[in-house]
Amino acid sequence: MNVAVLGLWHLGCVTAACCARRVRVRGLDFDRETVERLKLGHAPILEPGLDELLAAGLASGRLSFGEDPRAACGEADVLWVAYDTPVNDRDESDTAFVISRLDRCLPHLRAGAIVLVSSQLPAGTCRELERAHPSLRFACSPENLRLGKAIEAFSKAERIVVGTRGGKPLPELETLLSPFAPRILWMRTESAEMVKHGLNAFLALSIGFMNELATLCEKVGADAAEVSLGLKSEPRIGPKAYLRPGGAFAGGTLARDLVSLVRIAEKSGERPAIIPAVLVSNDRHRGWPFRQVQARLAPLKGKRMAVLGLTYTPNTDTLRRSAAVELCAELLAAGAAVAVFDPAVRELPPALRAVTLTKEAGAALQGAEAAVVCTEWPEFRRVPWRGLLPRMARALVVDANGFLEKEMESLPGVEYVRVGRSA
Repeated sequence: MNVAVLGLWHLGCVTAACCARRVRVRGLDFDRETVERLKLGHAPILEPGLDELLAAGLASGRLSFGEDPRAACGEADVLWVAYDTPVNDRDESDTAFVISRLDRCLPHLRAGAIVLVSSQLPAGTCRELERAHPSLRFACSPENLRLGKAIEAFSKAERIVVGTRGGKPLPELETLLSPFAPRILWMRTESAEMVKHGLNAFLALSIGFMNELATLCEKVGADAAEVSLGLKSEPRIGPKAYLRPGGAFAGGTLARDLVSLVRIAEKSGERPAIIPAVLVSNDRHRGWPFRQVQARLAPLKGKRMAVLGLTYTPNTDTLRRSAAVELCAELLAAGAAVAVFDPAVRELPPALRAVTLTKEAGAALQGAEAAVVCTEWPEFRRVPWRGLLPRMARALVVDANGFLEKEMESLPGVEYVRVGRSA
């Protein structure tokens, strides 16, 4: 089987590298710099184990990369569309970005080839593509990657959702996908597209609900972590429920699908109440770390703040839609001096040129009035806190997710603040 993977950022690189363990894969992207890096076995984004997997695929001869759609698609049995769909500042998907690149490939596919769409596109996209290209077969398999754990999520999925016209299984996709999951759920394309919207919307709803409940816990003296444990012990909810009190969701992924559902509702004349409210709730909770610092230290002008972690999530180096970047901007606007440390960040974006990027946590904490933990890097648990906290001007640690709770509980004099627990 020959597979062409279109789009070589996070989703596409993981897809190509994992599939190349079993079939011939040609990775296709129209960004020359990205392609040249990949030819050397270097992924364009940090993901544990990905460079090694790319190198193994290249060495085996089953994996190659290029920019020519004719060469990539001419002999392809499956064209796997794996662009990470761009999202603008209003959390709207840039569908045109993906479709414009797909249009450059479709003329080179043979009749009957399968186009498998995993890029995050609005429900109904496959139907529109089918109408425009009746000689091809279109399918949808919503991506289910997790930054920092992407290879495991792809290679050992609990199930894979695949949408086809009429929900009929396609033998080629059965052969391609079955090694990665014990079961494939076949359904119509519109249903598979809606699964992705619904999954992310439900996760966002769960996060927003728990964080609102946590805010009330802070007011009455309850511990939201204990409340979460009680809720997840209920069989009708379950232990894997997304009910952990902590920071607001960021990165654009969950918000993108909420916005997509709102747009679908607008086009169909519906007026949902719950889905738009999740966005409003999350936007309000996004400011929780800043409010905690301001409540204890206002005015912030001239005071030094330490921010630990800038990336959207640990084990990646992406700053796209990072809540930590937004927090730094808020602190700067309030007149604070900001020092940051992140083990994966070597250069700050232009918007944070006034921020001091340090090479270690101790340098960021020196003289700080508060330390805000934004990314759950394991390195932060190994910081010698007992020796570093006395170097701060004030031993205030704001940690929305409670990531360092065990490290802090035995330290004298520290004021430790987390979501869902009263001071």
